[in-house]
Amino acid sequence: MAERSARLKTSRFKGANAEAEAELCAAFLALRDADECRRFLVDLCTPKEIADLADRWRVARLLDEGQLSYRDIHAQTGVSVTTVGRVARFLQQENFQGYRLVLDRRKNKRKS
Repeated sequence: MAERSARLKTSRFKGANAEAEAELCAAFLALRDADECRRFLVDLCTPKEIADLADRWRVARLLDEGQLSYRDIHAQTGVSVTTVGRVARFLQQENFQGYRLVLDRRKNKRKS
């Protein structure tokens, strides 16, 4: 587990890009609520980029529920089967576990 945590703290980028990534993460952490996050995303991203992020998050939630096949998720959301597969890979296999972290925290918050 410590090895995974160490890898997660490491940027996927080098040099100036790593610094920019760290600054972006810090900017997200400075947001206080969903409205502030929405406003920041609108300034930061194009409408298509926001839609793509929202689609991936929706796919992650559907995959986590475990009720639908990739093709069913594609039919329900319009997201390509390739993207569904990529989200599934990051949800289940990749070391970053960002989807899993947020999904679990949101589940725990609903239980409280």
